[in-house]
Amino acid sequence: MTWHLGRWAAFDTETTGVDVENDRIVTAAVHARGGGIEPEAGEWLADPGVEIPAEAYNVHKISTEHAREHGDPAEQVVREVAAELAAQIVKGGAAVVGHNVPYDLTMLDRECRRYGLPTLHDRLDGHPLHVVDTRVLDQRAVPYRKRVSEDQGARQLITLAQFYGLEWDDEAAHGCSYDAIAAARIAHRIAQLAHMRRVDWPEHVRAERRVSFLPFRDLTAAELHAAQIEWAAEQAAGLEKHFRKTDPNAVVDGAWPLRPWVEPTAAEGALA
Repeated sequence: MTWHLGRWAAFDTETTGVDVENDRIVTAAVHARGGGIEPEAGEWLADPGVEIPAEAYNVHKISTEHAREHGDPAEQVVREVAAELAAQIVKGGAAVVGHNVPYDLTMLDRECRRYGLPTLHDRLDGHPLHVVDTRVLDQRAVPYRKRVSEDQGARQLITLAQFYGLEWDDEAAHGCSYDAIAAARIAHRIAQLAHMRRVDWPEHVRAERRVSFLPFRDLTAAELHAAQIEWAAEQAAGLEKHFRKTDPNAVVDGAWPLRPWVEPTAAEGALA
């Protein structure tokens, strides 16, 4: 079965920051659909147990006070999110779909470890994890897209939604459910383009420099997953080379779809 015809579990988190090793999950969503099974949806709000910085609040609009009043305990939320995502993979055979997936999967992994819970990998019990990452696919398909503006980057979720002809709601964006579903819709549109004749693509897509969706055609979920591991590493290496023009010590992590766990030294201690 080709990768876009099976069941998908769209996954997204909103958090206290961008540091996957130390920041915390505030909201999470898992929306499963396709594969001949009824759609399922879950969304969680956690009290992360720490202050939500202003920078994070400005993105997702969830304050520390709101999370404390309305959120469930963080450990409970992490346990339930990991369990639901694992169930969709193990029982439903779903591929995990998202945008910049290593961020969300690594965040979930570190939260599980923080609370001494089984990680997603532990819960899969040998079942394969297949991931569809719209950021990796889009960069492979449209490698030379430029920034939309000073404030809007070439690979942001809003940019992809606009490029692939999907509606975008600024008010709803950065809600975990909205972003998860948007990523799934973008992935589906990428799959459609991969299985269409080039002449049938929208004109603005054909006009992009060296655009190609052919690498995604007729692949299984497992084959696409394996290809993304290579593409993500290549993309990270290219970005690192670019950054080193101004910072010789710049490092871009190319691990995909999960950043490996490194046991802390005795001096560093366990995750706080």
